[in-house]
Amino acid sequence: MVMTATGEMIVPLMGTAASVGLARTLAEARLCNWDYSHILDDALLVVSELVTNAAQRTPNQEIRVQISRDAGGVILAVWDRDPQYPRAVPQRLLSLDDLDLSSEAFDDNGGWGLHIVQALSVQCGATRDPAGGKWVWARMNPFVS
Repeated sequence: MVMTATGEMIVPLMGTAASVGLARTLAEARLCNWDYSHILDDALLVVSELVTNAAQRTPNQEIRVQISRDAGGVILAVWDRDPQYPRAVPQRLLSLDDLDLSSEAFDDNGGWGLHIVQALSVQCGATRDPAGGKWVWARMNPFVS
């Protein structure tokens, strides 16, 4: 883990499902330390979505979680080696009839995470890393209620 003087945290993790919970725990500690608990639920959901996407794109490979802040708010970012930018599924009205609720596919109705990230953040995107891979990030504004 790298921690800067400004409190920015960059943590290398493995692209596994277990990393989602660890990233949430680290994000919660950092946000509470900054006294941003009022955005905690939304921020933890964003972190979960970003880490889940990275782990699915690069299973069992290194990913990195960054939690930082600047004058514009909190930046939640996840790096992975896959050069392809994430794509959200086309938006449409979703009903229970659209989901496969069988036990085999119950957790396999994904593709909606980027819409969640877009809805909960004031800005989000993806940036290529000059060293390879990409950062997928979201900015949250803790200063506005």
